[in-house]
Amino acid sequence: MILENILERSGLVKDREYFMEHQLHDEWGNPMRSEGEDKKMRPDAVIKYPDNRHVIIDSKISLNAFTRSIDAADDAERNKGLNEHVTCIKKHIQSLSVKGYDDYSKSLDFVMMFIPSEPAYIAALQADPELWNYAYDKRILLLSPTNLITSLKLIVDLWKREYQNQNANEIAERGAKLYDKFVGFVANLEDVGDYLTKAQNKYGEAYKKLTTGNDNLVTQATKLKNLGLKTKNSLPEKLLTMSEE
Repeated sequence: MILENILERSGLVKDREYFMEHQLHDEWGNPMRSEGEDKKMRPDAVIKYPDNRHVIIDSKISLNAFTRSIDAADDAERNKGLNEHVTCIKKHIQSLSVKGYDDYSKSLDFVMMFIPSEPAYIAALQADPELWNYAYDKRILLLSPTNLITSLKLIVDLWKREYQNQNANEIAERGAKLYDKFVGFVANLEDVGDYLTKAQNKYGEAYKKLTTGNDNLVTQATKLKNLGLKTKNSLPEKLLTMSEE
């Protein structure tokens, strides 16, 4: 299918930025039905824009008359085929205009009618120079493969900008969270420093009680030992020396 091949190569991602034969639903979630045929509305393709608006693409146009004009043996037969080709396109334009796609709340104000053959598109416009305006007045855009590819490139660029903006917003949010975490970490680290300083001071005060003053703890313990206290262990030599100074 030419339409699907073009979409696959466009850079858009299927089922994220475009959908094939996508069932349309109204704002209450109910399947939409065409006004003229009372059939479920499943256009050939739906392309999603970054603002969550959708553009509908129809590619159901028949090219049988155009093929007959190409295979015609004379000018009369060729002109007849071209006229039938234009008539077929006009009938399809009319059919699309009454389907009720404009009732789809997410839809843009127009429907893309894709003619999957560049020669068929050009031949129709040459045979009827007012054909494009005829379609446009009914809010239908006639597109050839070249036109469609150009339109899709614009949509791809819109999505690239959207994802860049989303990434920038996410970076800003993550940066703000990281900064807040860092501020909290610094505050906690300062608290730890304060606790360590207090602990060091308490340690110094306790150590002084061991070795300073006439009746420090080391001196008193040594005197007890000298009086005949039976012990298995001895105090460190460093403490004994400091207590004697």
